[in-house]
Amino acid sequence: MDPARAHQLIEGERERIKELLMYAAAARAADLEAAADARTSVFDSANPLAQELLDDAVAEQLNLRLAALDRAGERLRAGTYGVSLRSGRPIPDERLEADPAAELLVDEVEQDARS
Repeated sequence: MDPARAHQLIEGERERIKELLMYAAAARAADLEAAADARTSVFDSANPLAQELLDDAVAEQLNLRLAALDRAGERLRAGTYGVSLRSGRPIPDERLEADPAAELLVDEVEQDARS
């Protein structure tokens, strides 16, 4: 893949993830406010708590995605972008277009899922 295109994909995805993180932070703040406003009954206070836990899980996944994009950017700068970390084989451009942070070939990911 052309390095300029790879950079464009990585940075575009990074911006998208940052926007989602801002949205998740706003949702978490709203959930905390709702929890504070909830009546004292267990039923009324459980829903905001469950939503807060869900928001935290989403934020964690988004932060993991951001870290994967950082690693992709490092590989791009090092000249190793687009090569499987496991086998050293080239990752097809179509896969990198779909997931600019891809570190493995599709068959390697499927093999991990079966294990």
